[in-house]
Amino acid sequence: MASKDSIQRRSARVRRKLKKVAGDRPRLSIYRSSKNIYAQIIDDAKGHTIACASTLEKDVKGKLKTGADTAAAAEIGKLVAERARKAGITDVVFDRGPYIYHGRIKALADAARESGLSF
Repeated sequence: MASKDSIQRRSARVRRKLKKVAGDRPRLSIYRSSKNIYAQIIDDAKGHTIACASTLEKDVKGKLKTGADTAAAAEIGKLVAERARKAGITDVVFDRGPYIYHGRIKALADAARESGLSF
């Protein structure tokens, strides 16, 4: 199991690399817990959240069997992409944080890409 320090270092390393390539694009940040998944699009220049979605929302929670599988992650990816398009955002930089691009993280990214966001 990874220590808290190694997780924070990995997250900082990913974010440092993103800042080099991001330009003025907002960041699609992912947080994954053991029971839920959260996604938010953040404008780092202004310091505020443009769009967000999670498996804890009532309309999403009713449709899903659990918030901790790839189907739930795909649903959140579609939802955050839809909300971003309504806010006028089509191009983002993907911040996976300390998580490996596999499983739920990949399912969320693929669904967001299919729904119109480009990374």
